[in-house]
Amino acid sequence: MAHKMALAGNPNCGKTTLFNVLTGSNQYVGNWPGVTVQKKVGKTKVGHSEIVDLPGIYSLSPYTMEEIVTRDYIIDENPEVIINIIDGTNLERNLYLTVQLMELGRPMVIAVNMMDDVEQKGWKLDCNKLAVELGIPVVPITARRGYNVDQVLKKAEKLAHGKEYCIPKIVYDTKTQNALNDILFIISEKHYDKAIPLQFFAGKLLEGDEQAAKKLDLSKNQMARIEEIIVAYEGTAEYGDRETMLADARYKYIEQVAKKSLNKGKDANKLTVSDKIDKIVTNRFLAIPIFLLMMLGMFLLTFGPIGTVLSDWVDYLFQGLLAPGVKLLLDNASAPDWAYGLFLDAIIGGVSGILVFLPQITILFLCLSLLEDSGYMARAAFIMDRLLRKLGLSGKSFIPMLMGFGCTTPAVMAARALDNEKDRKLTMMLTPFMSCGARLPIYALFAELFFEKNQGLIVFTMYILGIVVAIITGVVLKNTLFKGNVAPFVMELPQYRLPLLKSILLHVWEKVKGFIIKAGTIIFAMSILVWVFQNFNTSFQMVTDADQSMLGQFGAWIAPIFIPLGFGTWQASVALLTGLIAKESVVSTITVLFAGGSQAALSSALAGAFTPLSAFAFMAFSLLYMPCISAFVTIRKEMGSMKWALGTAVMQTGIAYFVGLLIYQIGSLFIH
Repeated sequence: MAHKMALAGNPNCGKTTLFNVLTGSNQYVGNWPGVTVQKKVGKTKVGHSEIVDLPGIYSLSPYTMEEIVTRDYIIDENPEVIINIIDGTNLERNLYLTVQLMELGRPMVIAVNMMDDVEQKGWKLDCNKLAVELGIPVVPITARRGYNVDQVLKKAEKLAHGKEYCIPKIVYDTKTQNALNDILFIISEKHYDKAIPLQFFAGKLLEGDEQAAKKLDLSKNQMARIEEIIVAYEGTAEYGDRETMLADARYKYIEQVAKKSLNKGKDANKLTVSDKIDKIVTNRFLAIPIFLLMMLGMFLLTFGPIGTVLSDWVDYLFQGLLAPGVKLLLDNASAPDWAYGLFLDAIIGGVSGILVFLPQITILFLCLSLLEDSGYMARAAFIMDRLLRKLGLSGKSFIPMLMGFGCTTPAVMAARALDNEKDRKLTMMLTPFMSCGARLPIYALFAELFFEKNQGLIVFTMYILGIVVAIITGVVLKNTLFKGNVAPFVMELPQYRLPLLKSILLHVWEKVKGFIIKAGTIIFAMSILVWVFQNFNTSFQMVTDADQSMLGQFGAWIAPIFIPLGFGTWQASVALLTGLIAKESVVSTITVLFAGGSQAALSSALAGAFTPLSAFAFMAFSLLYMPCISAFVTIRKEMGSMKWALGTAVMQTGIAYFVGLLIYQIGSLFIH
């Protein structure tokens, strides 16, 4: 029988990794809070139970959107079992959420993750003792290696079937427990026959949680009696307040539990390898230069000899083997002229124009995955947090921005993790300035043609330009439209780990697969459409002069807008328009319009239409202007306002035009 299970835990405790192992899914796994901003649902590979991966949280307080999503699901949706994953290397802190989940009184199994790191530290964690102390089944696991995860599922299913019992043993100090019991008695008067976790709500009322009070709908008399209990409780401590006192009681209980089950040995305070590495890579003077050097090294590798040779192979596959083969078939079939153009120029030329950059994209995502899985990317967010906070921005904003290097759409959604509404909107407006993977083919094409000896450096400059423009725009908006205090940013740095080959390959494959699918669908369709509009006029008659085609006439109408930026041809203008559908379309459109499929013809045509300076301005405009339609729709949905989404798109395109104009006009003063 299938069951409904909830997967809950702190951020960065390996929750999504466990979800992937249990369900066979491949959700994105990040090393920072806020990666899981909404719940994900999957079926277990064995038993086909439903598992809901809830956002990572530190408590069940309603302070962040993640906490609200998790809390509402567990209370309102009533999952049969909670799988609570905790990080064994941070037992005390992770148990704080565990205690709150125990207060809910729901069947729960605890999965203690990262047991390999616990052993590496020389610690002894007795999970059997921990289970006895908490009154809950405990399973030691290492999720990323799949160690013992099947036992978690077995325990959870036994709980769901009632074959195993979970009787939480929470032992608070006497004054706290008395206060909780007194409140419990009052709310039981109204809700004794309802299936709501009264003990949990008693704790929430003691904390002063207004939403919990509203949900219980207690009378004024009952609220007054509860207030008397709370005042008396606070009176038992000299400087205590309700929330701090209850938190203190929970931590005292946790301390007792941890003391009996965890032995850190004599070297508990000894610096770990991660600590020693962090002393260098997060050093206040060295951190940013090291970060920039790492990024530069990544782009030099991506656009170095390996990437170039592999790209040449892909190009040969299409232009050296496939195109001649198709041409031979068309010759034998005595195909009409238009068929040659459609198959060779539009389909093979357009699609190969994008796929030729597949090796570089693979290398780039491989590098990013290595940095991510090793734990360095979390340090990058920490490093940039210090810089951003000095500029008056929320350091938490950098996390969605960092995710934007992959794809803008999920990165915009990650902005939900921000507590402050103004910071959230601001982050959504700035995230599209980060270079997503779809823009890489544009840089690669122009960097190869116009900056052959410095390809890596030029592409690296584009990524830095996006960050700089985002920071400047953020500072301006923060001091005008979004005035207000900066929200605090708390982030836990994970241990450095040796990346697992399987995890890296899966992550890279997901990205590469998405790129190939897009090339085979959107880019394929766009290439055909562009070719048709390029070869037919408004009367749907085939033309020999592309300037007389539908695209030629339309492009000529908008091309003058881009003359001050140095690329005022109708072909370049149309390519930018198709980029609104998907940024990869820019390159496929350029390939179809300028060259008709041949790389040699493309190089020659672009050399006549662009100079190195105008090519650089074109790359900058492509980086900064309105993102693709998918990202725009997401911004509209997340902001809940078409007005804000349109305003964001206009702002981004305006900034792109301004930056492109500055680059070309100032550059023209020095380069003739």
